[in-house]
Amino acid sequence: MAKIEIDSGSGFCFGVVTAIRKAEEELDKSGTLYCLGDIVHNAGEVERLQRKGLVTITHADLERLHDVKVLLRAHGEPPSTYETARRNNIEIIDATCPVVLQLQRRIKTTYDESAQNSLPPQESASGSKGPLILIYGKIGHAEVNGLVGQTNGEAVVIQDISALDTLDLDRDIRLYSQTTKSLDGFREIVAEIQRRKKHGDFKWYDTICRQVSSRMSKMREFAASHDVVVFVSGAKSSNGKVLFAQCLEVNPRTHLITDETGVEAEWFEGAETIGICGATSTPRWLMNAVAERIDSLINHEDGTADRE
Repeated sequence: MAKIEIDSGSGFCFGVVTAIRKAEEELDKSGTLYCLGDIVHNAGEVERLQRKGLVTITHADLERLHDVKVLLRAHGEPPSTYETARRNNIEIIDATCPVVLQLQRRIKTTYDESAQNSLPPQESASGSKGPLILIYGKIGHAEVNGLVGQTNGEAVVIQDISALDTLDLDRDIRLYSQTTKSLDGFREIVAEIQRRKKHGDFKWYDTICRQVSSRMSKMREFAASHDVVVFVSGAKSSNGKVLFAQCLEVNPRTHLITDETGVEAEWFEGAETIGICGATSTPRWLMNAVAERIDSLINHEDGTADRE
């Protein structure tokens, strides 16, 4: 009989927990709440909240709405979103993660100070109006869009080292990171800029959320300690893709699913221990459902199970 264990460190990060709590509190009061974008990158959790009255909208929808309440999810938003809400008399329920909010403020301060202190191009030795603000992150990601918005759209997003080939690295540079990116990836970007840079100032700021980054090493340990690992994550979750890759690297018998319907019985042949884990956007109830599905498949003959 195989032992099934759910990783105690998997599941919602505190930013997502706060956003969902705020949504549920408002839904309990009014029965309807708009949310700008999926509240979390997990279809099952989004559908659960939709049944309670949460309505997911786009930025185009926001432009057309008036006199309603709109929740801003943990990813954060650019200043233009708040301006639209003010103009349309929309009440904002702000669930921006505190870590993201602090990062937004740091980037805005850097941008504002550079705008105030820079010389006109004709008077500047480098011909630049200020430092080049780089953000290590995923292009188009909601959090990254909010960060770029703090710079009036002037910050440059780099997804990997190859993006450095198109930049003038002799300018002064200020480097930040999306909060959920890999710490190793960020360090590689820093080292490569240092290697290539011949002139100008370079300052970098490790703005990666430690609650997220610390999960990588712990999840690798968890994956390595089980014969088979089932990783549960929404298809849109960037964090999920990264953590799944970490599990797969240490345990080739790691399988990625979005919900319990994706479980296949043949995965567990000969396995004595089965681990279930997930992304920061994966709800605990969904991992429990996966555990129950696995239990029913491998222990259906005698109806017994060994669960942790």
